[in-house]
Amino acid sequence: MEFFREVTPLRSQDICVVLDSANNGFDYPIHVHPEYELNLILGTNGIRIVGDSAERFYESDLVLLGPYLPHKWEDDQESRDKQLQYRVITIQFDINLFATTGFSKACFNNIKEMLNQSRRGVRFSEATLKEIYPLMEKLTEQDDFQNAMRFLQLLNVLANAKEYSFLTTNTNTSNNFSSEKKRIQKAYNLIMLNYKKSNFTVSDIAAKLNMSCSAFSHFFKKNSFRSFSNFITDLRLGNACKLLLSTDKTSSQIAIESGFNNVSNFNRLFKKYKKYTPIEYRNQYNAKSNFDWSSQRTPWQFIPNRKGQGENISPHYYSTKINHI
Repeated sequence: MEFFREVTPLRSQDICVVLDSANNGFDYPIHVHPEYELNLILGTNGIRIVGDSAERFYESDLVLLGPYLPHKWEDDQESRDKQLQYRVITIQFDINLFATTGFSKACFNNIKEMLNQSRRGVRFSEATLKEIYPLMEKLTEQDDFQNAMRFLQLLNVLANAKEYSFLTTNTNTSNNFSSEKKRIQKAYNLIMLNYKKSNFTVSDIAAKLNMSCSAFSHFFKKNSFRSFSNFITDLRLGNACKLLLSTDKTSSQIAIESGFNNVSNFNRLFKKYKKYTPIEYRNQYNAKSNFDWSSQRTPWQFIPNRKGQGENISPHYYSTKINHI
């Protein structure tokens, strides 16, 4: 799967950049960039692709994206046919903004933890969306100093939100368990080494930790907030998603390589959790990467991820309001 690299309008002197558009179309391909991005959509329905996640959104969507996380939103045909009136507000800021000395104080710790979690994509609740919308709307206006304060206030509200969900599967980091006991860290490491084996069960890891199966299951759920079986399923489906998008392997091959003991069980679980069959998921994702540049109107520049091809692809004109803060 090829992703385009977006060259954002963020400047070195900016705290952030705010892009505001209405009824503008989602005229961009699946892409990545090193900046953090907060995206608010109001008034339309469609599909959101973030990392290995492809989900529908309805009426509104508020998502925080970490650096280099592939993403794209697209309204559906029914919404286009109805000519729904919608608005998109996007805020982008530098990957190193909160790594500077000025933001090293304890009061920014919650924000920095949220940004760390955003590598998986974070979707916030409708209640949080309603709370931060006035702040985001103010950020679209030219009021530099006040907007700098609003930007920090906005991030603080998000960092203290109680209701949110992660969009992508976390299979490549042990940071989630860094503050837990040595036992849960050992359990996590064992899981990461063995989850692709179809015969790997709770009894295997319980024995390694000198615990009974029931005791380990209770211990794991207490520390990870989900059952061992659900955690393994998430890991295996996440690996399957990556293989579906990055290889031409068949569903049968991917099922076996991801740790499922049979193809029918893989297909059933994939449909249950991803809302598509594996083939539909691959086709849906591939379709979104075929982009018609002739109608592109928004202020992004994209660089294809191909060796020897370094020219930016730019729109002929822009129709999105940009506010540098």
